[in-house]
Amino acid sequence: MNIRNKFTIVALLSFIFMGVVNAQQDAQYTQYMFNTMSVNPAYAGSRGQLSIAALYRAQWVGLDGAPTSQTLNLHSPIRNSKLGYGVSIVNDEIGDGVVQETYFDGIISYTIDVSQEGKLSFGLKAGGNLLNLDFNKLRNFDAEPVNADNIENRFSPNVGLGLYYHSNKFYAGLSAPNLLQTEYFDNSQQDANTVQFLSKERINFYLITGYVFDLNGNLKFKPALLTKMVGGAPLQVDFSANFMFNDKFTFGAAYRWDAALSAMAGFQISDQFMLGLAYDKETTDLGGTQFNDGSFEVFLRFELVKSFQRLVSPRFF
Repeated sequence: MNIRNKFTIVALLSFIFMGVVNAQQDAQYTQYMFNTMSVNPAYAGSRGQLSIAALYRAQWVGLDGAPTSQTLNLHSPIRNSKLGYGVSIVNDEIGDGVVQETYFDGIISYTIDVSQEGKLSFGLKAGGNLLNLDFNKLRNFDAEPVNADNIENRFSPNVGLGLYYHSNKFYAGLSAPNLLQTEYFDNSQQDANTVQFLSKERINFYLITGYVFDLNGNLKFKPALLTKMVGGAPLQVDFSANFMFNDKFTFGAAYRWDAALSAMAGFQISDQFMLGLAYDKETTDLGGTQFNDGSFEVFLRFELVKSFQRLVSPRFF
């Protein structure tokens, strides 16, 4: 077995046992400022029109079996009411199918006016997730077979809550997307020499905020902050600083505390379409390996914008 395969197996098993079995966390996104509904249900309907967004993230490219994530969400206000609705789907995969977890949620929000420009939204989501663990696929990485039963489409219900305040230039949100702590424990094997696996979904708390500064008629500065807290894991803090030129081009950088540096770029292709790209470079020991080419994200958003809406209230987040 060559060095690359050995490194891949060690890293892959670390992903599974530390990231999934002991203290599972929700996926992380560099472009969180564009993918807010995946972490806060109160965001549903806040953009004022039907919005459909998709994001693909490839973590640690170059390392076989590294995590990938895909998100798809749709949301809209309900006409002539303070209600909004949404649908969110998130799929996470580790080890080319060794671990796969899919979340699907229905979302409803209610918005009240708290000032002339400020709005406060309350969000509730309900749904569940399907977990698959296929230890037979470890053989694809030249690893020894694991003596444990696979988990196939194990369903767990879940609910989440969120608050989201926004005006034309400022936003802040607090949320707990998954409140139910679900445990997966395989005690079907009575052999004392057989490994038993415990997977526990822990509550993730998110705080997100950002502001839009007008530097001149064509240039805006858009700092943003995301903090994620979960029991049994280090505090995660993401800070980003983006510049927007002519309300079309966005470029900037981000820093994930003790984890990664990122570069971001976005382009408002038309009133309906926006494209976003991000690249992360790990600042940990893993980022210095020859097998890790960094992490990539691609984001695409479509909105059913009417011709008069963009003139009345352009949205920058």
